[in-house]
Amino acid sequence: MDIRKVKKLIELLEESNISEIEIQEGEESVRISRHPNGVTWQPQPMPQYSQQPIQQAPVPTTTPGDTESQSTSYRGEAVNSPMVGTFYRSPAPGAKAFVEVGDSVKQGDTVCIVEAMKMMNQIEADRDGVVEAILVEDGEPVEFDQPMIVIA
Repeated sequence: MDIRKVKKLIELLEESNISEIEIQEGEESVRISRHPNGVTWQPQPMPQYSQQPIQQAPVPTTTPGDTESQSTSYRGEAVNSPMVGTFYRSPAPGAKAFVEVGDSVKQGDTVCIVEAMKMMNQIEADRDGVVEAILVEDGEPVEFDQPMIVIA
């Protein structure tokens, strides 16, 4: 095999994302690899996860006499995340938030966005009421069925 062809193959390998190349001409063959000692990536088996059901987190309630200003107990019902993703309070960075604590919302109003796989999913209020609490900070990850906003 001509040395110029081998040099050209090495250049092609360096310019691309290919990690290994093998060329055969007649009875001659050459293999060029980026990996020292011929070590190449081998696919690993995927870990097995148990199929246990996910339990919904209960939303605690308060009594009318409770006067704590930042109580972790709420009277309303939570709007849960329908998917795993990233929670956003506004439609764009620096924009006004969809809702604030104390705002009145109607069923169908957008209350937040959950980004999943580069898709922005608007989350709507499932009931009329007043926003009692926002349980997730802007830009934080959320899990499936995680309470995000409490509407009383």
